[in-house]
Formats: sequence, structure tokens, C-alpha cells
Amino acid sequence: VQLQVSGGGLVQSGGSLRLSCAASGLTFSRYTLGWFRQAPGKEREFVGTITWRGGVTYYADSVKGRFTISRENAKNTAYLQMNNLKPEDTAVYYCTATGSEVAWLEYEYDYWGQGTEVTVSS
Repeated sequence: VQLQVSGGGLVQSGGSLRLSCAASGLTFSRYTLGWFRQAPGKEREFVGTITWRGGVTYYADSVKGRFTISRENAKNTAYLQMNNLKPEDTAVYYCTATGSEVAWLEYEYDYWGQGTEVTVSS
């Protein structure tokens, strides 16, 4: 199983980025996808998730209303659209997958991508 994350980069405060997570080696439509991030010197934290059943989304309070998770099962790809970015969003972002219907905690996820760096300048 591979989760290939792309789309990170440097953006100014208030800007937008879209991360992609391309999956292979699993039945994508039957996996819930999650996004986590780890800021410098901090623990990794939950950003949001989209369930395999119904595409229901859940978000951390810190990103609610600014970030949107979506998925295209036909392309085996999930997305994290990040708008109105803030310097505190600077982190390495990870895509992850679980066979569970919904999951919020790291240990609940089975597969992890390599991470992509997002830097938001003030």
C-alpha cells in the first residue's frame, strides 16, 4: 500500500493550497482517509477525515470552515483544500488510511503517506 502526498509548498497568510493523496495497493473506496499534521516541535495532530461510507467529513476545530476534505474514488485520490491559511497551519501534512468507518486517532489508522511540508508566511 502506498499513499503519495503532493501539493505542499510556501504560501502567504490568507492564501490557499490543495494537497492530494494518491493511493495504490488498496480498495480505495472501502477506506476512510485522514489528514494529520505535525508542526515543528509539536506532536502530530488530527486535521480531518472523510469516511468511506457516504463521504462524511469531520474536522478539527482549528481548521473547521477553512479546510475541506474530498475524495474521488474513481481516481483513488483524496484532497485537502486549505483556504485562508494562517502561520499556525505551518506543518508537515500526512495522509492516512483506515479500514474503519471513522477514526480520529493515529493508532486507528493502518497506512501513512510520507508527508508534505506546508509553510505559511505572515
